Amino acid sequence: MNHPTTKQALITGASSGIGKATALAFAAEGINLALVSRESENLEAVAAAARSVGVKAEAYPLDLAKIEQVQSSISAIAAQFGPIDILVNSAGMGYTGSLTETPLAEWQSVLDLNLTSVWQCILGVLPSMRDRGSGIIINVSSIAGSQTFPNWGAYCVSKFGLMALSKTLAAEERAHGIRVTAICPGSVNTPMWDTDTVDADFDRTAMLTPEIVAQSILHAVQLPASAVIEEITLMSNAGVL
Repeated sequence: MNHPTTKQALITGASSGIGKATALAFAAEGINLALVSRESENLEAVAAAARSVGVKAEAYPLDLAKIEQVQSSISAIAAQFGPIDILVNSAGMGYTGSLTETPLAEWQSVLDLNLTSVWQCILGVLPSMRDRGSGIIINVSSIAGSQTFPNWGAYCVSKFGLMALSKTLAAEERAHGIRVTAICPGSVNTPMWDTDTVDADFDRTAMLTPEIVAQSILHAVQLPASAVIEEITLMSNAGVL
């Protein structure tokens, strides 16, 4: 597969869910992939699937919860893989629990992964994007970044913060040719619902699929450099579940 203007993307949370679906959608369009996740076995399987359609794809196991290492690790990945044109921050966690019953350590863990690690990933690629005068950063937020839900307090706070980060970054980096998009899906049928930190009983068959979200991300990155979608709200036709 030959693409004379091949782009290179770094995707976090790429071993499953929205990150995996985005990686495969990008690969189908000839975008080379640096894939990041702490799940090394699943991550390598996604990289292999991407390589099978003819793109360069490398797996980089990394625990983004160790936020003190994130910026330097992402910088090192970009230096080894090559210039990153597209950063997709898809890694994150769900968390349910009332504000009064949320332990401080768990509150901090949600903010560290869903917000602070995103900022650190951005700092890892931003200097080279500025040097080239181009780049696009996609932050996977949530409808919980604009609406609050009982017993989702820490999660909502992290996603509201991510929206503020996205909007501030867009304002600061526009002059450097860097575009920023926040995508805000409603409920998406991903493995997040099976984790120990989420206790919710929704009809997962009525949710968005990761592949639908990935198509919206792909659309955003394929716009000409003179245009940007700053925010996408994508909902299931069933509404907020």
